[in-house]
Amino acid sequence: MVMPVLNEERHLSDAVRAILGQDYPGELELVLAVGPSRDRTQEIAEKLATEDPRIIVVANPTGRTPQGLNIAIKASQYSIVVRVDGHSLLPADYVRAAVETMEETGADNVGGVMAAEGITPFEKAVARAMTSKIGVGAARFHTGGEAGEVETVYLGTFRRSALERVGGYDETFVRAQDWEMNHRIRQSGGLVWFTPRMRVTYRPRPDLRSLAKQYFHTGRWRRVVGREHQGTLNLRYLAPPLAVVAMAAGAVAGALGFWPGWLLPGGYVAVIMVGGSVATGRGLPLAAWLWLPLVYATMHISWGVGFLTSPPGLGQPSAPRR
Repeated sequence: MVMPVLNEERHLSDAVRAILGQDYPGELELVLAVGPSRDRTQEIAEKLATEDPRIIVVANPTGRTPQGLNIAIKASQYSIVVRVDGHSLLPADYVRAAVETMEETGADNVGGVMAAEGITPFEKAVARAMTSKIGVGAARFHTGGEAGEVETVYLGTFRRSALERVGGYDETFVRAQDWEMNHRIRQSGGLVWFTPRMRVTYRPRPDLRSLAKQYFHTGRWRRVVGREHQGTLNLRYLAPPLAVVAMAAGAVAGALGFWPGWLLPGGYVAVIMVGGSVATGRGLPLAAWLWLPLVYATMHISWGVGFLTSPPGLGQPSAPRR
């Protein structure tokens, strides 16, 4: 199992405890690729390693996720590589379900549901948005569904042979590296498989600023994937930038005196209030319910703006200095 970690003081111990508590009958190891954190992540990782010989700590000097994954994979020893992260909590049967599914389907990568669960009212609102079609579309790893072949999965349990076949993670992809990796696996003839048996508890971002940053950069890097792999963009990915363009155009038209233009941003607000808060907010505490429209808008608009402003050179190798 491999885990890149950076500034994970809050969640690391719980995440590692869930990993070590797997009921998988085979041997397990956990390689932590620790980046230059600003909190006690390094100290916690080293302490955990002294308490359990199955834990190996390696350095990830850049702190970036794809580099950390490649470093951890290189330091691991088994034929099956399970990717985990410091924001996730694995159920006890996660690895067993992954290996059984892999054996049944012949897949090169299997994954399950990214079951977002919040603790604070804000996090609960984010979790609800991240598991609804209004918030993130119909991807099965977000909303659940039947087992079957998919484009990508959350985290992933890989055959080492598949990772070696495609050359590991592309380290130019600071974000969206999972989608890009799974695309190359499928292009090489491999199978990526979703199963609802694998369900991972995910801890959402704790505040509006970090949520906006997360989705802004996700939108930017998803456009990079689209540029690098032609034909991979569909309406689900284009909906947020199209909505941003439509609302901006409507607001400009309305400000210039064409009042019907305000129907575009006004219609979006109405959909978010009715579809977001009323239709998907049932059962939430009042404080979380009140956060929900703003959470939806932040996710959509940040993703859309990130996609629209993605620089053409993003994801390209830097030219060597002379």
